[in-house]
Amino acid sequence: MSHFYHLSHIDLDGYGCQYLTSHCFEDIECYNANYGPEVQARLEEIIRQIELDKTGGNEKESIILITDLNLTTKEGNWIENEAMRVGAKLQLLDHHASGLQASERFAWYKLDTTRSATLITYDWLQKRYNFDSEKNFADIVQAINAIDIWVSDDRYFEFGKVCLGMISGAKEINRILFPQEDRKFKLNLIEKAHSLVKENEGNILLDDTLHQTKKGFFSLGKNDTKDNLVAEYITKLLSIDKERLTIDYEGCKGLLGYNVGSSSLIGNAFLLANPDYDFYMDINYRGQFSLRGINKLDLSKMAAKIGNGGGHPNASGGKIESYKDSFVYENIRNFVQNHLNESTQK
Repeated sequence: MSHFYHLSHIDLDGYGCQYLTSHCFEDIECYNANYGPEVQARLEEIIRQIELDKTGGNEKESIILITDLNLTTKEGNWIENEAMRVGAKLQLLDHHASGLQASERFAWYKLDTTRSATLITYDWLQKRYNFDSEKNFADIVQAINAIDIWVSDDRYFEFGKVCLGMISGAKEINRILFPQEDRKFKLNLIEKAHSLVKENEGNILLDDTLHQTKKGFFSLGKNDTKDNLVAEYITKLLSIDKERLTIDYEGCKGLLGYNVGSSSLIGNAFLLANPDYDFYMDINYRGQFSLRGINKLDLSKMAAKIGNGGGHPNASGGKIESYKDSFVYENIRNFVQNHLNESTQK
């Protein structure tokens, strides 16, 4: 029995790979990264998780699967050495020509520039694990392949175009703050696409139903506008995970969101649902922040002190000029907390 740690890209092709593996394997944890430094950050996260799992008594074989992402030779050397150290196997499936040099160096690096990563992964799963013997996934794989490598004469090309926009436009959940929920949302959308791919004018049907599909995902038992449903869903996530997201400012208890947006709606909803909190703060990748409160402290003074900002006592904002962004939320929270501590000492 094996336990898979699957890292993939953040576009349709990347999530398409995880859509397949999530149906093939029961014991799987998924991670996502964009190209560049985030790849190394996620690989490090996977290695830490394998170490934790082994410490916790997990005796299953560990397999690190990387799809739709190319590695540099430096990254390849690092993950190969770390995989050997923690006793994990490696497999990379990709189609980007920029990975040619690394593919020639590592036996576990499979490169095929003629097909999408989803199609490469599909074939790999069929050959290694007898996946999808009835070919129920073949059509959605074909649609993703057609748009990803631009096979414009493919019968599913137009359907793939809708799928491409469907995933690129799925920004309702911040993937750094809530990676599991964001991934679940996107795989849910691909599941809907899968159910319609064989239908007559399936591309139009999918386009017509996307709004209702999103509302269905975010609904907590009642109907409302999509914006309100999303705000309620995000507020619930923040409340459930509030201990991890808590910050402190001069003895006042706050919650730190990252690139959540809709601060007035979500911030106020969170504070009403959690009266033990004094303020809500949302910061983006540029260091710009929004503050919301309910008559517990003067946020205009706080904004001026921590980021040369201002506004109203219950709604203010500013920018932390020294802000350092990260692909890991814990690093962001630690930076902001340290900045708040330093600001109160001035």
